[in-house]
Amino acid sequence: MAVYQATTSAPVNIACIKYWGKRDTTLILPTNSSLSVTLSQDHLRSTTTSRADPAFTETKLWLNGKEEDIKSGGRLERCLKELKKMRKERIEDKEPNAPKLSEWNIHVASYNNFPTAAGLASSASGFAALTSSIAALYGLNTFPSSSSAKPSIASPSELSLVARLGSGSACRSLFGGFVAWEAGSLPSGTDSLAVEVAPQSHWPTMHALICVVNDAKKGTSSTSGMQRTVETSALLQHRIKDVVPQRMEAIIKAIKEKDFDSFAKITMADSNQFHAVALDTAPPIFYMNDVSRSIISIIEELNRVSLEKTDHLLAAYTFDAGPNAVIYTEEKNVKQIIEIIVRYFPQAESNPFPDPFKLFGGKQPAAVPLPEGFNENVAKVWEVGSVKGLIHTSIGDGPRVLAEGETLLGVDGLPKTLA
Repeated sequence: MAVYQATTSAPVNIACIKYWGKRDTTLILPTNSSLSVTLSQDHLRSTTTSRADPAFTETKLWLNGKEEDIKSGGRLERCLKELKKMRKERIEDKEPNAPKLSEWNIHVASYNNFPTAAGLASSASGFAALTSSIAALYGLNTFPSSSSAKPSIASPSELSLVARLGSGSACRSLFGGFVAWEAGSLPSGTDSLAVEVAPQSHWPTMHALICVVNDAKKGTSSTSGMQRTVETSALLQHRIKDVVPQRMEAIIKAIKEKDFDSFAKITMADSNQFHAVALDTAPPIFYMNDVSRSIISIIEELNRVSLEKTDHLLAAYTFDAGPNAVIYTEEKNVKQIIEIIVRYFPQAESNPFPDPFKLFGGKQPAAVPLPEGFNENVAKVWEVGSVKGLIHTSIGDGPRVLAEGETLLGVDGLPKTLA
């Protein structure tokens, strides 16, 4: 008997214009539009295998080898329901001989190659991988969509409507490059979807350095935190009405023109305002910590020196709902930024920097003299392990269908690796 399964991977995305607040908590409709950069799957990704089989007695999900509950009416069930509906209406109702995959139970195994719920957008890549895997299983999209001469039955934007039901920011991981999530205005949510602003190939010299400050689970989840903000923050209302619309327009222009200075100013300002909104929540929410704030001080000082010397900014920091920093910069500047970061945040010998772009010739990054004019007192030298690790990555592509050999499920339909 034929085996009906598909394995895909999906990327992490890091927002430059932040999504924070829902106007509909069931459909996950945002209070404002947002924009993100998709990071390379070569370094950060979620991988998901989905298999449909009439012999399966129930639908099951395993995350990192551990079985998870599929709650009735929950986010996962809503995603599955929409994908089954797409399969039935667009394929099975039109092709009498098509196997009735939408009527069968499925087994889903998913694996993140980075900590879950640690402020590294794991739910975004996770639900994007789940959506793309089941879409590929159901014949709705082959991923990457541009690789097939035959048009997809469901476009990435259409599938982003489904991924959004799982995790709002997951809709942006259905594309590579630079991606906007348009807030929309319809109560149905059919206009709240992701669109590509510019492809991965548009600005290939844009890189990202992630400073992993804390890989533990967050104290206040994004879901509960943002709703408290919607209910209590006056600043959020100003942000929604007066700030984000102009910033979205300006950052899209900066991306299309590859204007790093404007991109950096907007990215840093929006990160700071997001955390100001969290602080304006009752009771206040603290996602950054003292290490996070030191990283901000270092990048601000580096930019001050760079502006004096070159009239241009060197880097842009941004922080999601957690203490980890993401620093955007041009590829040529990454080495210098790493050397400054390790000067203030020494790295443990037990956790070497992987150096995927071979910047350090097989050696570990070491502290070097600071740039001329740099005020070394903007931050203290922290103890080893304050920044637990550094991840250097670049702009990446959208979901990929993987080869059969990369399946996470064994021949028995159970995960090959269990926790």
